Amino acid sequence: MLSDEQIIKFQNIYKKNFGKEISREVAYDMGAKLVELFKLIYKPMTETEFKEVWEKMKQN
Repeated sequence: MLSDEQIIKFQNIYKKNFGKEISREVAYDMGAKLVELFKLIYKPMTETEFKEVWEKMKQN
């Protein structure tokens, strides 16, 4: 699921933000869970749906 390069990038980002090194296994697990979270919450909108949301926002 995650490439070696992606795992290393995740490890670097984690260390930069939290000041702590994590193992490859932990990075893989956390990264895979993050990808799954985005798959669950991200849903592309159609142009019609976008226009409906935009009109509702303009009314508030």
